[in-house]
Amino acid sequence: MLPDGAVERVQEVCASIGEACEAAGVAQWDVMGEQSYGLDLNLEAGKITMVGAGGEGGFGVRVVDDGRFGFARLVDPSGAQRAVDQAISILRKSPQVAGFELPESSDVTAVPSAFHADVAGLTAEDLMDRADAMLAHVASESPQAVVTGGGLGASATASAFLSSEGIERASSSTGMGAGIQVTIDVDDQLTSGWEGASADGLLPEVPDCVDLAVKWAECTRDPIKVEATAGTQDVVLSEGAFGSLFGMIVGSALSGPRVARKESLWTDRLDKKVMADHLTLVDDGHLEGGARTASIDGDGMPTQRRVLVDAGRLTQVNWSVRDAAKAVADGQVDHAESTGSATRSISGPPGTSTRDLVLSSSNRRPSPEDLVAQMDDGWVVHSIMGAHTANPTSGDFSVTTSSVLRVVDGEVRGAIRQAGVTGNLAEALSGSVVLGRQNERDGRSGGHLHLADVLFSGTIGVNPA
Repeated sequence: MLPDGAVERVQEVCASIGEACEAAGVAQWDVMGEQSYGLDLNLEAGKITMVGAGGEGGFGVRVVDDGRFGFARLVDPSGAQRAVDQAISILRKSPQVAGFELPESSDVTAVPSAFHADVAGLTAEDLMDRADAMLAHVASESPQAVVTGGGLGASATASAFLSSEGIERASSSTGMGAGIQVTIDVDDQLTSGWEGASADGLLPEVPDCVDLAVKWAECTRDPIKVEATAGTQDVVLSEGAFGSLFGMIVGSALSGPRVARKESLWTDRLDKKVMADHLTLVDDGHLEGGARTASIDGDGMPTQRRVLVDAGRLTQVNWSVRDAAKAVADGQVDHAESTGSATRSISGPPGTSTRDLVLSSSNRRPSPEDLVAQMDDGWVVHSIMGAHTANPTSGDFSVTTSSVLRVVDGEVRGAIRQAGVTGNLAEALSGSVVLGRQNERDGRSGGHLHLADVLFSGTIGVNPA
């Protein structure tokens, strides 16, 4: 899938863009380039509807001088000079940030390779065979179920980074993903389940996300009637539902610029309790199999494994190079420096974000079944809609779900058609919270978030529609 010499060609173009920067008299510059090659397969109405192959890529150049920067993207290497001129033009009109300059080269920690030859060697026929196996598996597990959406994908990417300050990195990586929507439309009832998985390496022929999609299409049938309940209850959020809210709210709370602008959930909370004291949150740039594992960040700074929340206490937040300099220059903070937390693409300049976030607990971590058994009166919420409407500054959320089960005396009594789910994630994480056992799923189900099913008691409300 990845042509011979692909990495070297990306490096060569990065070098030519750097030469154009030098010829233009740019004080500092960095270039990121990548070229991806991939296969895609779509599933719809119980069959394979499309198989395609293609590639995409390009280069992003950033120029920096006297605290100002400009950025431009190019696809065609012959446009290097034009892109550099455009970036310089933008630089001249950009605001100055005192103290902002590109980092020098530093020692980095080697990270596990994200390239897997078995993924790079996949063919279109291989994906079709895997899709047929997934379709056959669904038919055998649930004869009334139909695969109404989803697909498979595999890719290989060559990438490189080069800067005027002597930072130079090049690598190749692979990725594979599977997604499936299973629908049962019988007896005037339509239910469905959607699940997915991704990995750097090869997923199983029939990944376990297929069985999970079938399970939720089946277990949400024959809804029961329940009385509306006021206030908060015991609620188990699946890893997926929890992750949707966690990424939107906690991910923003960890941003140094948002903390400095008082737009973070955890503004003025450094060295204070922000979660239950048995919870720890690590931002890991070196995690094996991580979605964002890399030796350097988008600025070229070395990545790290950093404890952000230690035994419930917020110990530090994240910064990119420019965001740190700007916060100091604007008088928002007395001191800030890069934490190796910049993310970047060929389409835009670096910004503060996170690497792979790993939530753990020092308490015993029950199985999903044990979490349910601990509830006297509550709910299991498997997926939610509307997480993007959550308020990252306050932590408040009000979302809906059609994948929800009623639990009484530790046993699932049945599903309901739909419910609203409301609460405040800051209060929930600081209150009575039980983090479940790490799910042993095929591949990653939460992208760069490594969480688990979680039981919240007395902080979240579920309101049947």
